[in-house]
Amino acid sequence: MTIAPVQRSTSLGSSAWTDTRLILALEEVVEQELNRHLKVAKEWMPHEFIPWSQGRDFDGVLGGEAWELGQSKVTPLGRVSLVVNLLTEDNLPSYHHEIASMFGRSGAWGEWVHRWTAEEGRHGIAIRDYLLTTRAVDPVELERARMVHMSEGFESDNAHSMLQSVAYVAFQELATRISHRNTGHYAGDPLCDQLLAKIANDENLHMVFYRNLLKAALEIAPDQAMRAIADVVTDFRMPGHGIPGFERAAAQIALGGVYNLRIHHDDVLQPVLRHLKVMDITDLGPEGARAQQELGVFLDGLNAQAVKFEERQAALLARRAARQAAQ
Repeated sequence: MTIAPVQRSTSLGSSAWTDTRLILALEEVVEQELNRHLKVAKEWMPHEFIPWSQGRDFDGVLGGEAWELGQSKVTPLGRVSLVVNLLTEDNLPSYHHEIASMFGRSGAWGEWVHRWTAEEGRHGIAIRDYLLTTRAVDPVELERARMVHMSEGFESDNAHSMLQSVAYVAFQELATRISHRNTGHYAGDPLCDQLLAKIANDENLHMVFYRNLLKAALEIAPDQAMRAIADVVTDFRMPGHGIPGFERAAAQIALGGVYNLRIHHDDVLQPVLRHLKVMDITDLGPEGARAQQELGVFLDGLNAQAVKFEERQAALLARRAARQAAQ
């Protein structure tokens, strides 16, 4: 599908760019990015990364062996992070509903929505199979947490705006990629590391799709896109924030180096913003320029917060090491 060239919002006025007009204007870009994605995405089979031979019956109906913490070689940090990552993936039905309702189920947008959902679906399947087969987590607690989290559903902070939704996933997909990749590094099991590397690669390709779409939006509607980016960055939350016990788990994940303020600033926000050259855009109207300035101030403040976090992290780890040495 080919859309005729469109004017920028600096000529039409920002009010001209409704969600409907933007979705239509970006259809050609979506088609191009979908075709590029399908060419570079490599097929992989989740079952090949699951050590099925380690599996055995649990207690209950089959009268197998009850779960115990010592049955798995996954590290405590890896276990916490794997559960958060899995429960986040479990809310895929809510994510699909939201983006399908916003972007539509036909044309290039619809093809992308369904392809994305299919790829994300195998992530949850693979992680759950790994966790249960290797007995890395208590299956009863995991299922109860899944029921609670999914029963609450998920509604994005950005569901009211197509541009904010695109901006959010451009950053969130990269954040998820890094979270999976670092979880694999800290899990203590080479096979888990390989599995999460596959998942992380999918997430990276998703990020590239949305990042390139956001770049096109910046060219079409720079003021609105800049405002969307500023709003998303300054109020960013991971989609798993509603998971039971999320704050405590997030603190452990941050301290352990899987995902924290420094990683968020250096490895998520900055790479996307640099690629889009967000801070270098000059032909903005008053609202776009104001959003750009707000973004710069926020990033400076976030970097300062990251420095303080690193100082607290180093002190806490030093105390922990000293206690272990004294034992």
